Amino acid sequence: MRNPCDIHECSNERFGRVAYEVIFLSHEEQLLFSAVDALLEQIAQDPLPPPAERKRLREAAGLSQDQVAKALKSRRESVGNWEAGRSEPRPPKRAAYARLLEGLAARFAPEEPASEPVETQPVATQPVASEPVAADALPAARESEAPAAEPGQVRNARASQSPRYEHGPLAVVDVEGGEASAYCVGGLVLDVPAKSLPALVEWALGDARLGAERLHPSGQDADPLLVLTEAACERFGLPVRLSREEGLAGRLPEDHKVIKQLVRADWKLTRRGFGPWARIYRPAQGSRRSCVQLCVPGWNALDARHWNGASQLPPAELVRLLGTYASRVMTPRGSTAVTGLELMTSLHPPTRASAPDADGRRHRERNPGSLGSEPVECAPCEAPDGHPLLADLPRFHQRGPAEMLFEEAYDWARPLTDDECLKRHLVGIDVNLAFGAAANGAVVGLEAPVHVKSPAFDPALPGSWLVDLSHVDPSHVMIGKQWRRLDGDLLPSPFTPKGDRPEGPAWYATPTVAYAVELGYEVAPAEAWVRPVNGRYLDGWYKRLRDAYLATMADLGVDEGLTPDAFLAAMEGYRDRDPQLAVVLSAIKATVKGGIGKLRERPRGGGWRPGRPWPALSRPTWRPDIRAAVISRARINMHRKMVRLAAATGQYPVAVLSDCAVYASDGPSPLDFLPYPGGKPLPGGFRLGVSPGMVKHEGSQTTLWAEGVREEYGPELNLARYIKDGAVTAKDDGE
Repeated sequence: MRNPCDIHECSNERFGRVAYEVIFLSHEEQLLFSAVDALLEQIAQDPLPPPAERKRLREAAGLSQDQVAKALKSRRESVGNWEAGRSEPRPPKRAAYARLLEGLAARFAPEEPASEPVETQPVATQPVASEPVAADALPAARESEAPAAEPGQVRNARASQSPRYEHGPLAVVDVEGGEASAYCVGGLVLDVPAKSLPALVEWALGDARLGAERLHPSGQDADPLLVLTEAACERFGLPVRLSREEGLAGRLPEDHKVIKQLVRADWKLTRRGFGPWARIYRPAQGSRRSCVQLCVPGWNALDARHWNGASQLPPAELVRLLGTYASRVMTPRGSTAVTGLELMTSLHPPTRASAPDADGRRHRERNPGSLGSEPVECAPCEAPDGHPLLADLPRFHQRGPAEMLFEEAYDWARPLTDDECLKRHLVGIDVNLAFGAAANGAVVGLEAPVHVKSPAFDPALPGSWLVDLSHVDPSHVMIGKQWRRLDGDLLPSPFTPKGDRPEGPAWYATPTVAYAVELGYEVAPAEAWVRPVNGRYLDGWYKRLRDAYLATMADLGVDEGLTPDAFLAAMEGYRDRDPQLAVVLSAIKATVKGGIGKLRERPRGGGWRPGRPWPALSRPTWRPDIRAAVISRARINMHRKMVRLAAATGQYPVAVLSDCAVYASDGPSPLDFLPYPGGKPLPGGFRLGVSPGMVKHEGSQTTLWAEGVREEYGPELNLARYIKDGAVTAKDDGE
C-alpha cells in the first residue's frame, strides 16, 4: 500500500528550481524525500519572483490573499506585505510559498509589458502657509486615474501614482485579533504597527505611502485619509460614540487624553478640533506638508442621507466605496458639501508660482481664473439675513424683493384642470445633475462687485440687478424669433421660486434678467452690483463631477447614447446591480448640490448673533452671488424646457420641485407624454438620457392618488415631492 507524497519532478525554467506532482511512494521513499525537502527548505532562500509578479500570479489564478494565507497558515496581512515588497516570508513558509509561485508560473505565463508612456503632472513651486486653515477650507489634490478593468471595480491608481502614494489615497484602519490592519484600495492590506494615535499619524505619513497627487499643477497633493472603525477607535483611545455633550459640540473636549497625547508629540488640530473629520498636522517645513485627516464613521462622519449604510460596511467594502469616490471625485475632505467646495479650490488654486525674477526666485502670485486667496465682500442685496452688512437694520425688519436677492429653486404646484383629471396617471421626470449642468458655462465674478446706477443691462456681465419684471407676460413669449401664445395660468413664472408673477422691482441674478430679454421683453434696471472681472470658474468642477457621474452610471449599466426605450429599461433597478456603487452615485450627486449650497453657508451655532461675522465669511469661496447665478440658470433651464413642451404639445406641468416636473399623462411612462417627432427629441425640450441636463423617470402615480392626497393634506400640496413612491407623511410645508 503506497502513501501519497510530492515527488515527481518537472522542469521550470522561470525559477530554475524543481516543481513536483503528486504520486504514490513507499515508506522508505518518503524518508528519502523528507530529507530532500529539508534541503529544498534551505535553498528556498533564493530570490522569489518580484512582488508585482507574486500578486499577478495570485490574481491570475483567481486566488484571494485570504486563501493563500490559509494554505500557508499565515495572516492575510503578511501575504499583502509579501506582494507589496515590504517583507519576505521566512522558513518554513518561504519554501511553501515558493512552491506555490512555481506552480502558478507554470500555468500562467506573464503578459508582454505595455509600452505606453506614463504621463506625469508638472510640479510647480508654491509657498505653503505655515498652518493649515479650517478643515473645510484646505485645498485637495488629484489621484491619477487609470481605466477600470471591469465595471464596478475601483480603478487601481497605484500604477500611475508616484512611489510616495503607491498605496492609494486612503485606508480603512481596523483591528481584528489584537492586530491592526489598514485596508487600502485595490485589495491591499497593510500591517499597522502603531499603538497610539500619534504613532498612527507618523505611520500614515511615512511607511503607509498614502495620499494622492494634485489636481492642478499649482495645487497641493491630497493628505492621507485614515478611516477608523469602531475597533480602531478603541485601540487608539477614542470613544466609539460621542457623548451627548460631545455630539452637540461636534468634537472631543480639549482635555481628552488622546488630544493630550497629540500635543505632547507636537501635533496640532485645526480650529474645528477633533471631530468626525479631524485634521492633525505640524507646521509646514518649506513646501512639505505634514498633515493627516481622520474620518470616524461611528461619529456620523458619513451622513446617512448621502452615504446610505456605508458606515456599517466591512473594511474591505468600505475602502472600495470610498476609494471609488476618491479616484473619480477627490479624497473626501469632510461632508459631501465640504468636498464639493474643496474640489472648486483644488481645480482653481488661489495662487501659483510666478516666473523667475532677475535673481531667479519665484514668488506667489494670483492664479488667473481663481477666486484669489482673500475673501471679497458681497453686495448688500446678496447678503443673507444676519450678515454684518445688515447690522444697522431694525431687529425684526423683513426685507422684501426690492431689498434682497432671492434666487431659489422651484417649489410650485397648481390644481389639475378638468382635462388633466380625465387622464389616468401623473408622471414625474427629473433633470440629471441639474445644478451641475447649470454650473457648466456659467460666467461668474472673480472679484468684488461694483455698484452702478441706471445701468444698461448686459447679459454677459455677472451680478445682481434691481429691475421690474412685472410686465413680462408668461402667456405671450418669443420662442426663437416667433411670438407664441400660451396659457400663462398653467405655467409658473420663471422669475420667482413659488411661480408667482412679480409685483414690482426686485433683485435678480444676471441669468434671470437675460431670460426676460430672451422671452422678448425690454428691461430697464434701476441699479446693479456687477462684477467686471469674471470667468467660467465652475467649468472644470462640472466636468470632473460629470465624468464621475457618467462613469458610475456606466458601471451600473446605464450608458450614454441609449435610445429612450433602452434608457428607461436600463434604469429599471439600476441601483440594485451594485449597492456600493449606488452609494457612490448618491455621494457624487450630493457633492454637486452641497458644493453649490456651501457657497452661501449660514452660521451654525457657536454663540453667533445677528450682525456678527461667522467663520465661513473668511473663505474666498463664500460667494452667495455664484450660488444665486447657478440656481437661477437651473430654474431658467427648467422653465425654458416647459415652455417648449407647452408650445409643441399643449401639455403643462402640474407641479415642479427643484429639478422634478410632474405631468398628467394617459400612460405611466415618460414616453406617453414626451414627444419624439421622427424618433428625435423635441428641440430645446425635455430629453430622456443619462447625461447631465437630460431627464430620467422619477416616478408615476395615479390621478386618483393625487386627488386623494390633496383632499387629505390640502390643495397646495406639491405632488412633485411625493411622486417617486407616493408616500406622504407630512403637509407640504417644507418639513
